[in-house]
Amino acid sequence: MKTPLSNINIMLSKTICLVSILMFLSCSSTKLIKSWKNPDYSTFNPKKILVVGVTPNYEARKAYEFRLMTELNARKINALQSAVVFEKSFQDSKQTEKDIEAEVDKLRSNGYDTIIISLVKGVDNNQSYSSNSPKTDYYLRKFIGYYLLYQEAYFNQDYYSRYDVFNIETSVYDLKRRSDKSLVWRGVFDLIAPANNSEAIDAYVKKLISTMEKAKIISKP
Repeated sequence: MKTPLSNINIMLSKTICLVSILMFLSCSSTKLIKSWKNPDYSTFNPKKILVVGVTPNYEARKAYEFRLMTELNARKINALQSAVVFEKSFQDSKQTEKDIEAEVDKLRSNGYDTIIISLVKGVDNNQSYSSNSPKTDYYLRKFIGYYLLYQEAYFNQDYYSRYDVFNIETSVYDLKRRSDKSLVWRGVFDLIAPANNSEAIDAYVKKLISTMEKAKIISKP
């Protein structure tokens, strides 16, 4: 018995629709939720960047920092990982504001002019590390205050295990400015739960790089 042509068309339409949905989902694993740029920076030309990933998983931190560093280097930007720049004693213990200030002064003396820091803040109705808008939150406009507030995420081993969608925040700080206006740009993204760390890192870094290019935080290669 032959299948009516109309039924074939319906089946074909459903198949095309399903494929389109699957393609859409696969292409939208990382979504930009919000982006804010300091109006003082129409453009930004970092020369030497320290890449910081905040997670208690040291191997994931190294992998993320290396992947982002590689993308920045491809754009002729000198970038290094915090995993190899920060001393082990600094990474392995909680720091005071004075300690962080001393570390930032050391970075400045070694030629660093920018820090890019990323951390998972949570998702949906689960517990999260929340903060006010970067437009109004005075304290988070400086890297020192930001690191001091969120360094707990380095040590909480159970924090990320229950999330299906990761809410990730990346901030760019200008180390040359010591004022409360050193925050250059901040972006918040949702990352749909990937199969593994490598997939998560690739998806996030790709989206982050393209977003920073559009915001004129970094230049295209």
